[in-house]
Amino acid sequence: MPTPLTLLATSGSKRVRLMQAARAQLRLPPAQVLEWRDWLAQPALLEEALRQHCLLKIEPPGDDPAAHLLLLQAGCRLLDRPLVDAPAHGELLAMDAWFAGFAAAMVSLAAQLADLPQARAFNAPTEISLMTDKLACQRHLAAHGVPIPALLGPVHGYEHLQSLLREHELDRVYLKPRYGSSASGVVAYRRNRTGRQQATTSAALSRADGQTRLFNVKRMARYEAEHDIAALVDALAAQELYAETWLSKPRCGDSHYDLRVVTVAGQPAHRVARIGDQMMTNLHLDNRRGDAAGLLDAADMQALEETAVLAARAFPASQVTGYDLVVRQGQARVLEANAFGDLLPGLLWQGADTYTAQLTHV
Repeated sequence: MPTPLTLLATSGSKRVRLMQAARAQLRLPPAQVLEWRDWLAQPALLEEALRQHCLLKIEPPGDDPAAHLLLLQAGCRLLDRPLVDAPAHGELLAMDAWFAGFAAAMVSLAAQLADLPQARAFNAPTEISLMTDKLACQRHLAAHGVPIPALLGPVHGYEHLQSLLREHELDRVYLKPRYGSSASGVVAYRRNRTGRQQATTSAALSRADGQTRLFNVKRMARYEAEHDIAALVDALAAQELYAETWLSKPRCGDSHYDLRVVTVAGQPAHRVARIGDQMMTNLHLDNRRGDAAGLLDAADMQALEETAVLAARAFPASQVTGYDLVVRQGQARVLEANAFGDLLPGLLWQGADTYTAQLTHV
C-alpha cells in the first residue's frame, strides 16, 4: 500500500500540478492538498489530514496572496507594529514582518507534527525556517564547513554600507534581503575611486506622496545617482539587509553563469547552469538554462558534487533541497540554500524530474 501524501500548498499552483503529475506517472494516488490559508485559519485541519500514516510536503505559501497577507499581518502583531495592507503586485513590503509570521507558523507546524508520530515531513519545518532566513542560513552553512562567499553582516542603511566598505576595503558587494527569495531585492553594488556608484537590482524604486516603495521587476534596474542608491539601500535595510563579498561568476561566451543543484536524500541529483547577461542569473528573470556537464570539467564537477553533499549534511531533516553555487577552478561556494528549490519543470536526472525523483526516494 503506497504511503499517502499531503501537501500544505496552494491548489492549482504549478508545484501542485507537477507533484500530481509525478504521482500519476508512478501510478500513485493523488496527493491531498491542504490550503495554506485554511490551515492558518484552522490549524486542526492538519491533524485531520494526517490521521493515518502519511507524508507531508510543505510548499511555499507565496503562491496564495491571502496566505501571504495572513502571515504578514501575524508578523506585524508579533513585532508590535501597525498592520499593513496587502502589498501591491510585486511589492517588497515588510519582508521582516512576513518572516516573523512565517517563522511562527513553522514553530506551530513543528509542534503539531511532534504530536503526530504517524506523519513524516519531507523537509522539517525548523530547517525550512532556517533556510528562509538567508543570513542565518549562510552562517549555519559556514559553521558546518560549507564554503560560502565571505559575509559582511547586516546593513542598516546607506551610510552604514559606506562604512562597511571602508572597513573592509571593498568597492564591490552583493546586498541581499535577509528574507527575500528568487533574487527579490538583491543589489549588485559597485563604486570606483572617483566616487561613481552603480547599483543593479531587480527592485524598482517608486516615489509618490513622500513614500518610497519597492517593486520586484523582471527587467533589471540600474541606479547611478547617489540619492537613488541611498533610497534603495535604506528601503531594503528597513526590511533587514545583509552584505557579502562580490564573487565573480564563470563566463560562458558573452554571458556568465552559476548553478542550481537539487539534492535528494542528501545526494546531488538534478543540476542546471543558469546563464545570463545580468548580475542575477535566476531563471525566472528570462535567463536561460545550460547543461552543467558541458560547462564543468572533471575537477569542477567533483567540487560541485562534494559541496552539495556537504551542504545537504547541514540539513539532515530535509529530503529535497536546492543549492545555488558558483563553481570555478575546482572550487565551489554556496550562494544560497532553498527549501523550495525543486521547481525546475522538465529538468531530468537519470530519467526522472525533480518530483518523480523525490517520490522514489522516500
